Amino acid sequence: MRRDASPDIAPEAATPAGPPYTSSTGRLVGLDLARGLAILGMYTAHVGPDPSVGGALGWAMEAARGRSATLFAVLAGFTLVILTGRPRPRTGRAGRQAVGKVLMRSFLLIALGYVLTALDTHVFVILSYYGVLFVLALPLYRLRAATLGAVAAASALVMPHVLYVLRAAVDDGGWPDTFVAHDPLARATDTGGLVELFVTGAYPVLTWLPFIVTGMAVAKLDLRRPGVVGRVGLLGCVLAVSGYGGSWLALHLVPGALEGVREASPTGTAASAWWSDAVGAYPVSGKPAWLLVASPHSQTTLSVLANTGVALAVVAACLIGTSRSARLRWVTTPVSAVGSIALTAYVGHIVAVKVLDTRDLPDSASLQVFLWFAAAAALFALVWTRFFRRGPLEYLMHVLTMPARLIP
Repeated sequence: MRRDASPDIAPEAATPAGPPYTSSTGRLVGLDLARGLAILGMYTAHVGPDPSVGGALGWAMEAARGRSATLFAVLAGFTLVILTGRPRPRTGRAGRQAVGKVLMRSFLLIALGYVLTALDTHVFVILSYYGVLFVLALPLYRLRAATLGAVAAASALVMPHVLYVLRAAVDDGGWPDTFVAHDPLARATDTGGLVELFVTGAYPVLTWLPFIVTGMAVAKLDLRRPGVVGRVGLLGCVLAVSGYGGSWLALHLVPGALEGVREASPTGTAASAWWSDAVGAYPVSGKPAWLLVASPHSQTTLSVLANTGVALAVVAACLIGTSRSARLRWVTTPVSAVGSIALTAYVGHIVAVKVLDTRDLPDSASLQVFLWFAAAAALFALVWTRFFRRGPLEYLMHVLTMPARLIP
């Protein structure tokens, strides 16, 4: 599903600063590394230790929560641009076929997401949300990087406030309940349907759209030019500091902000609301102080800025690191291998969570469980990619979207 092998991502001629390193198949290894980190980060959230264990381990678990999924969403923007043509968008028949392929892929992801949700694990499955994000972002694929950046910035500023208002309306009942009752998607999947996808879900599309559009903007840049990737990383750091720092300042300087967040928080805490999920994800409605929070699942403007910043910094670090250090590429090969079969690795771990019923395992075993999950994914990925170009589900996705080639 998330392959970068494409005529548009072929090995480039060297530049003074060196291009992002590409493998023999034309894949950007730095993107695979970032994608692998995102997958393993989601493993920590689903089977790893709870951040309440404290210490360095607790901090690492907290740092991965929410931000890993965000990183994956930003990388999905890269995937969308690669599928539709990079560096130049495909036009004519090739463009129509690319659009058809993306739409087919989107609906397959939506369906697969609901199948995994039906397994009834404790994992909030993200694939259906990703499928909808692909559909919504697809009309933007012809835009330039600067325009995409402006769209991402505008949506980051506006959509969290729209979401806040809509969530309050959902909490009040009335028309949202009526809408869900008549939503065929809700009836077919036994979920909240479109309202859940856009408003009440764990990854509401309204506030996750900026992430995929940001990834599209970065993918449009000429990553071969000296300093471009470094500036992307610098921008990421600025956004992260602005989001987390802005939240910390607002919570401590705006009168009544901390108390308001404490009242809005489902956990009744506010001290770490500027960066930690300990504050909760779904606030009590009618508490506008929540909009000053930057915890990764809070769906506020500050959290979108901060999460985007972290994702860009990680992507830039992976691209720079793999382009300059053969040793780093070798050491991180297992993680990059996981990233190269990301869909398989993601789906596989949810199936494993269901089969092994990890909810019944003691907390003391969570670190070992995570390490076993990570090791199994890395080993499988290393062996599989040694012989095959695509992962199992990636190949299935490729086959199922081949009818797009018939589009005239």
